[in-house]
Amino acid sequence: MLKKCMGDPSLTIPTEDIGIKDSLSYEEIPIQILDREVRKLRTKEVASVKGLWRNRFVEEATWEVEKDMKKRYPLLFEFGEVPN
Repeated sequence: MLKKCMGDPSLTIPTEDIGIKDSLSYEEIPIQILDREVRKLRTKEVASVKGLWRNRFVEEATWEVEKDMKKRYPLLFEFGEVPN
């Protein structure tokens, strides 16, 4: 027999705050760079940044390639140092 799921209401995000479009999609926008790391591959080094996204928890922050983030979101890098 199935039981009713009793979710944690503190983890629910109101849809009004997200800004859902007519196509039922929304744009993820980074709000802060949390960390920076250089990963060494066999022949090159790749700089990565850990980005905190709007409407997400800190635990859901993701690692992205720094070069791509600077290209798409230059304002994140204009106002000071990125954490090491």
